[in-house]
Amino acid sequence: MIEEDGLRMNDLFLRACFGRPVERVPIWIMRQAGRYLPEYREVRKTHDFWTLCTTPELAARVTIQPVDRLGVDAAILFSDILVPLPAMGRAVAFRPAPEIEKPVRSAGEIRELRVPDPEKDLGHVLETIRILRRALAGRVPLIGFGGAPLTLAAYLVEGKGGGKFQAFHALFYEQPEAARLLIEHLARAEAEFLAAQIDAGAQAIQIFDSWAGILPRDLYQDFALEPTRGLVDSIRREGVPILYYARDAAHILDLLPRTGADVLSLDEKLPLSLAAERIGPGPALQGNLDNALLLGAPLEKIENAAARVLDDAPRDRGHVFNLGHGILPGTPVASAVHLVESVKRLGRRSDGVSENEKR
Repeated sequence: MIEEDGLRMNDLFLRACFGRPVERVPIWIMRQAGRYLPEYREVRKTHDFWTLCTTPELAARVTIQPVDRLGVDAAILFSDILVPLPAMGRAVAFRPAPEIEKPVRSAGEIRELRVPDPEKDLGHVLETIRILRRALAGRVPLIGFGGAPLTLAAYLVEGKGGGKFQAFHALFYEQPEAARLLIEHLARAEAEFLAAQIDAGAQAIQIFDSWAGILPRDLYQDFALEPTRGLVDSIRREGVPILYYARDAAHILDLLPRTGADVLSLDEKLPLSLAAERIGPGPALQGNLDNALLLGAPLEKIENAAARVLDDAPRDRGHVFNLGHGILPGTPVASAVHLVESVKRLGRRSDGVSENEKR
């Protein structure tokens, strides 16, 4: 615990992000505020997703729900990585997956995109952060977030997520300068937005690169790596860790430390020990239990799987327990609760040895 503004603050998550000593491994869950929670579904009966994202009081309420229900060690702002796009000139609709009203396919269209003013155009996000810092009162740190330039570019060009990303790949091969212009533009816009989140009170920032794996290694290295590094550098503040989540990124793991992130958040495809070998020394790791395991596996199997992740995590760096991707809507709440309780019990390390290793 540390003192902040006269309050005792739970800084377990923050210490792990910086690789500092911890009494146990902290845990939070990507998409922990969502449809698997009955209290979240109750709110959704009268409010659509976009209304939740853009109404500070509602966004704050659902942000706190998993802190109360699961007992996780960090809260993450309830929002969406696509929230800045309407302010950039591209409307977003959720049907239920996101769709961009007018995809961006040329240099001219890229130049039309605005860089939003965070306070004027995205003030609802900043107000949500301010409300949450007061409401959480140091119980757990608050994570702000945004999309990585590559992932935002994929949505803008393709007009949606998933699929083969044919239009997106075509942009890199047919209009490489336009692709570079788009990613650099988005890096600047996200830098201003994420810096404003920190100024509003976010105590950590997670950058989601959900589509990091869709580009071959050479394209990621040539187009995405340096803008992402520039984004990280521009928002770095003392005491505020930056987490970078790269999905399907096994082919670029050795490049990821060059983003400058304090924590690399990994999907479930590789054991943490193997991923750490490819990454090399340096950043803390976050992850990486398979989210599908929580859908119906017996509680004992969930606990055993959590123990394997804990024991596999390298001991020479920080570790934040999480899933390899967001929790799925059909997950029983009891499974999520049991996972959190298991990690808290098995991940104790006050003497340098986890409880599971003692068994």
